[in-house]
Amino acid sequence: MPSTKIALVAGEVSGDFLGARLIEALKKQLPCAHYEGVAGEQMAAAGCEVVAKSDLLSVMGLVEVIQQVPALWKLRRKLIERWCSSPPDLFIGIDAPDFNLTLEQALHAFGIPTVHYVSPSVWAWRPWRVRKIRRAANLVLTLFPFEVDFYSRHGVNAQFVGHPLADEIPLESDRVAARRVLCLPEEGEIVALLPGSRQKELQYLAADFLAAAQWMLQERPGLTFVFPLANRFLRPNLDQAIRQIGRRLPLVILDGHSQKALTAANIALVASGTATLETLLVGRPMVVAYRVAPLTYHLLTPWLKVPYYSLPNLLAGKNIVPELIQNRATPEALGEAVLAQLHSPNLGLIEQFKTIHQELRKDASQQAALAVLEVLRKHHHPL
Repeated sequence: MPSTKIALVAGEVSGDFLGARLIEALKKQLPCAHYEGVAGEQMAAAGCEVVAKSDLLSVMGLVEVIQQVPALWKLRRKLIERWCSSPPDLFIGIDAPDFNLTLEQALHAFGIPTVHYVSPSVWAWRPWRVRKIRRAANLVLTLFPFEVDFYSRHGVNAQFVGHPLADEIPLESDRVAARRVLCLPEEGEIVALLPGSRQKELQYLAADFLAAAQWMLQERPGLTFVFPLANRFLRPNLDQAIRQIGRRLPLVILDGHSQKALTAANIALVASGTATLETLLVGRPMVVAYRVAPLTYHLLTPWLKVPYYSLPNLLAGKNIVPELIQNRATPEALGEAVLAQLHSPNLGLIEQFKTIHQELRKDASQQAALAVLEVLRKHHHPL
């Protein structure tokens, strides 16, 4: 009997994380399956043959994507040709909807069953994309419960599987232990700085985060700052931001270890995205910032259908963490917001975070693997 072949395309560090854990869960049911596709280091370590690296898809904003269109089109054509000439038994697109949905639609039309893992934010902006999703995917696996209701109203097969981060991060975190592991001072206040996992995010936010740290230090001497880099390739961007502010800081730079950095911290200054969920799950207060190219912001704002940018506020259905967006994300404003929470902590905030954590704790990778296996069964694939 021929081995099962599963193709995957993951975008960004977060997609690589999800893909790796999904592959590990699938291997328990399909130990002899072959996995190949666009992957990062974690998926490669899990056993995925890397056809192309996932950082090629780590592009944010309309203007930035336009600059990369030729390379992205070339990669997508290459993948379509590869998988139509040697079809996988199933294709899984992990996040990266602008790239993956068109790819899924082409493969689905060729007769390959497709699963889209991580719902695009169709409930937030560009809701008409749901029609494309309906044509492209046999199943959408969602990380958040409110997304399934949206899809059911539009006739799309969707299943809430929970979030793997909620499974991996404990409900109670040990600040002192994390500080010891990272060789940080056990006493005193630590602020974690997470301006994003992509080069463009660091370009737009890193210098202002560091300038905010300078401002905070003047107002509250004795603070320590920890800066976990998503990967080593971002170090030149950070070094440039440090040169830009022109002053030394009590700054500890880490290669990865964002969860430990957040656990060690009293509070985080974080870019809107998956890191805000990680901060919530660790149980730390946060200030959220977001900035893109001015033209991108001008083009996108009229299409937004939700009142919040950050996942904590979206999951809570109300404003529980401060958001400073675009021109409001100045160093002084960011610093003031962080110090305000340090000075007067919201005692009920962490309990709200724990409630959300428990709602998302569903053994997500196992649930996603079972859903994928069911799609294979429905398409008469012998397991």
